[in-house]
Amino acid sequence: MHKAELGKPNPSHPDKGKVYIYVDCSPTAEPTFEGRGGEELSLELSSALQRCLLGGKSGEGAGIDLSSLSIVKGKVCWDLYIDGLVVSSDGNLLDALGAAIKAALSNTAIPKVQVAANASSDEQPEVDVSDEEFLQFDTTGVGRHYIVDATTEEESQMSSAISVSINRQGRICGLTKRGGAGLDPSVILDMISVAKHVSEQLINKLDSEIAAAEARDEEDEMDS
Repeated sequence: MHKAELGKPNPSHPDKGKVYIYVDCSPTAEPTFEGRGGEELSLELSSALQRCLLGGKSGEGAGIDLSSLSIVKGKVCWDLYIDGLVVSSDGNLLDALGAAIKAALSNTAIPKVQVAANASSDEQPEVDVSDEEFLQFDTTGVGRHYIVDATTEEESQMSSAISVSINRQGRICGLTKRGGAGLDPSVILDMISVAKHVSEQLINKLDSEIAAAEARDEEDEMDS
């Protein structure tokens, strides 16, 4: 379930709207949801969805474009409230809630808002919310193209980046994403495959350079 109402942007993000997510775990879904157990899980799921969909404090990594909820910078925005209710539990609640939210937002139409042109810059502007014209909520920001070892110029145009840490055995030790745009899962798998190939070449090159440096040091010690 979701609803939207007009609000005022946070001073730290004057050009963005706000999204509030709350999950309620019904006791009828699982006996352990009774009392404190259900409250703790509800808070945990709400926080996890908040991080996944809205990114960090800077907004980086957000799955929802909060700028699309802005109406007048610093003055008026949409406040979007998303409520999730868990009525059945068979594992993987976070994925199920995420899918439900995406489906709900994909079917969400935000009323078009007209702003009065005669308001001064110091006043709270008057707005007229349309009953007939609506804007579709965009949930399609998914990237499909990538560059390995991007230059500074290329990085300035990127929408997101994946850093993959791979050890000498070709196993993934860490994976970090930054940037606001989403990535198609198949692209991430392809990026990991390329990263494994590139890392093998890099490790071999580094080993060769280190061995050469050690040999030079040994020669210098012998000469001295």
